[in-house]
Amino acid sequence: MNKKQKNIQLTLALIGFLLIIGTYFYYPMINKNKSTENQSTIKKFGKPLDENETTTFKNVEYRGTYDFDKTFEVKSEDAYILLEEPDIVYMINMHVVLYLSKGRVVSILSNKGKYNKVTYDCFFKENVRATDGTTKIFADNMDLLAINNSAKIYDNVTLNYATGYLKADKIDYDFETKYFKVSMYDEEQIKMKVIK
Repeated sequence: MNKKQKNIQLTLALIGFLLIIGTYFYYPMINKNKSTENQSTIKKFGKPLDENETTTFKNVEYRGTYDFDKTFEVKSEDAYILLEEPDIVYMINMHVVLYLSKGRVVSILSNKGKYNKVTYDCFFKENVRATDGTTKIFADNMDLLAINNSAKIYDNVTLNYATGYLKADKIDYDFETKYFKVSMYDEEQIKMKVIK
């Protein structure tokens, strides 16, 4: 055997050795780190969940139509679905965009949330921010139900609009008409309209 053949055999043996090391030692460590990363994502929602009970996703996006002519998008950086609730998507850094009539666009963001893929209902939690460019809403929670024409915004609600500023415990706000009902817990509701 000449020197060239020995070098080729030595190179092939080295490549085989590296493949064995990578397959049996390095690859399992990568999967273990991914599993730990997924568990830390799931823990952000609250209780730790078993990997066998959930499916996790990154950069999720859903699109749909409501009221026959209005579209919406639901996006999230991290999300998971429980096997026992396959229609509900739990999200971190949830972002919903509503495309309303006359070209108006409403953007809603929150730290956490959940989206029902069947009913199109969205539930936002923690640091909720909504705007159509002129009206800005900040709150701890918002429920955006597809069957209602308004969103229920509650807990530490602040509403900034062109002609004023408002703080309340709860606001029912219609993004299309810009009408809202304001209420403090255990007090009467007040009807108002945001003027452009």
